[in-house]
Amino acid sequence: MDENDKLNILKEILLTDEREYAYNISKKIEILEKTLNERKLLSQKVDPIVDGKIDSFVENIPKTLGPTITETLKQEIKNSKDQVVEALYPIMGKMIKKYIQQEINLLSDKINQQVENSFSAKSWKRRFTSWFTGVKEEDIIISELNKAEVLQVLIIDKNSGLLIGSYEKVATIDKDMISGMLTAIKHFIEDAFQNKDQSLELIEYELYNIHIQNFISYYIAVAISGNYTTEFKNKLQDIIFDFSQNYLKLFPDPSKIEEDVLVKELSHYFNDENI
Repeated sequence: MDENDKLNILKEILLTDEREYAYNISKKIEILEKTLNERKLLSQKVDPIVDGKIDSFVENIPKTLGPTITETLKQEIKNSKDQVVEALYPIMGKMIKKYIQQEINLLSDKINQQVENSFSAKSWKRRFTSWFTGVKEEDIIISELNKAEVLQVLIIDKNSGLLIGSYEKVATIDKDMISGMLTAIKHFIEDAFQNKDQSLELIEYELYNIHIQNFISYYIAVAISGNYTTEFKNKLQDIIFDFSQNYLKLFPDPSKIEEDVLVKELSHYFNDENI
């Protein structure tokens, strides 16, 4: 073995790892170039990253851009009131027109139904009322269609605001919450005027009225829909006083009355036949 052979053997021993390392690097570069040059392979690598960034951006929009967008819209609306009104006017006009037309159709159907029952005792009573009062029968029919109706009755402790008992024709939200809110509103208004001799008696809420009748330790709140007239108010007050005098006064502590018994009595006093 000559010197060249020995040198080659030495190179083989010393440079084997470096050649493998260089080969691996070359292979990785080749794969990377292939990935960059081929769209499908590149998409497989890049798309998940981009999708993740987009999802994160969308999720954080309300926090990052929400206040800015809201403030910008407010400012634009403030600066362009005429343009906003002009843009919304046709839409709102159509909505209002459609709503009015729908209500007219419903009213017409109800009037027709009343007219069809023209030979009923109620119809003859309406005609006699029209003859003697001079009020048109159509006006009487319309007033009957919008007749006030008791929807809910609440008996509430005056000081604590706790619900003693209730009666309702239509299920509503938490009655205990309603009683607490009514008491808070009642106390706030009465305290604001600083007159202990006066109490809140009526709350108007859109198409509804809440009649409040005050007693010493409790008050009775009645939710009403329809035409809340003075005549209806007087009749309602009479029923409330009768209920309090003839029933609640029998119990030193109304909160001790069983719920089922109280509901039965309320439904008896405040049914449609009595009002």
